[in-house]
Amino acid sequence: MRHALEAYLGEVFGQDARLTEFRRLGAGVHGTGFLVGVETPGGKRSYVLKNLSSEGLGHDYPSDRAAVLLLAFHEYGNLPLHVKAVDVLSLQENGSLRSISGGKEYFLLMEKVEGISYLRDLVEMKEHTRLTAEGEKKIRVLAQYLSGIHAVKKDSKSLYWRKVRDTIGHGECLMGVFDSYPEGVLSFQEMAEIEKRCVDWRARLKPFHQRLCQIHGDFHPGNIWFHGKDLVLLDRSRGPWGDPADDVTALTINFIFFSLKYRKTVTGPYREALNLFFDHYIGISGDGDLLSCLGPFFAFRGAVVANPNFYPDLGQEQRTMIFRFVRNVLAADRFDPRKIEEYL
Repeated sequence: MRHALEAYLGEVFGQDARLTEFRRLGAGVHGTGFLVGVETPGGKRSYVLKNLSSEGLGHDYPSDRAAVLLLAFHEYGNLPLHVKAVDVLSLQENGSLRSISGGKEYFLLMEKVEGISYLRDLVEMKEHTRLTAEGEKKIRVLAQYLSGIHAVKKDSKSLYWRKVRDTIGHGECLMGVFDSYPEGVLSFQEMAEIEKRCVDWRARLKPFHQRLCQIHGDFHPGNIWFHGKDLVLLDRSRGPWGDPADDVTALTINFIFFSLKYRKTVTGPYREALNLFFDHYIGISGDGDLLSCLGPFFAFRGAVVANPNFYPDLGQEQRTMIFRFVRNVLAADRFDPRKIEEYL
C-alpha cells in the first residue's frame, strides 16, 4: 500500500514528491483513518486517507463503498466550513492506486451477445392449451441452472439480513417501486399495509440466514435469453448473495402475470409452468424451506408487474388481482403453487 501511495503522489505532485509519513490515526464503526505526510516542491502537506469497513451498514460490496466515498467527494465542499475532499482512490488488483473522482456519470461496457428473450416464450404460451415439450425443457433448464448457482453458499448473517432488508426498502425494490407508481393506482395506505406486512416478514426470515447463497438478483424473463440450446443471462443486479426466493419469485411471478394478462386467471400452460418449475427446482435443490420464505420477495415482484409505468397495457382487473395475490401470500405461512386460485 505504501509503494502504491508513493506512486500515486508522484503522479499528482510530480516525481520530486516524497511520502514522509504514513500511519494509522484510528478506527471507528464505519472505517479507519490514516495520516499521509507529503513533501512536495511547494512545501509540506498533510492529508487523511479514509477507508470504509467492508461488512454491514450497507458497505458489503466494493460498489457500496465507492458510492459512499464518491458522494463525500462531491458534497464535502458544498457545506460551509466543512473539510474539503481531495480525491477518491481505487486500489486495483495489481496493487496500484487510481483516481476515480470527478465523474458526473458512470457507464458499464459489456459484451454483446446473441439470443432470444424468454419473454417471447411467455407471450407464445397464450397460443397453446398445454405446455409444449420445448417449453417444458426450458423450464427444467432454468430450474437446473438456479439450483446450481444456489448450491454455492456463504456464511454471513449480515448479508442475508441485508438482502431481506433491501428487498423491502431499497430504491429499486418494493418501497422504491411503490414510490414510482402514478397516484391513484394504489392508495398510500394500501402501499403502507403491504410494506408493513413485509417488515413483519423480516423477523420471520432472520433465523433463516443459513439460506444465504449465490443468486442472480434479477432473474426475470427479459434477462433470460436462449441462443439455440444455450442459456445466456443479462443484468445481474443488487448484489451476488441472497435468498434463493429472490430468483425464484423473479421468474415465477411472470407465469402468474402473463396468464392473468391474457386469460384473466392462471390456467393452461402458465399454470403447468408454475407447478413444473416449483416441483423440479425443489426436487433437485432439496430446498424444503423455500415455500416458507417467499412472502416479501413475491410482494416486491408483484409490485413490479402491477406497476403501470412498467406494464401500462395491463387491465385494472388484473392489476387488482395481483395486489390481492400479494396480500394473500404475505398472510400465508407457506406458499402452495397448486392453490394459486386461492391467492387470487
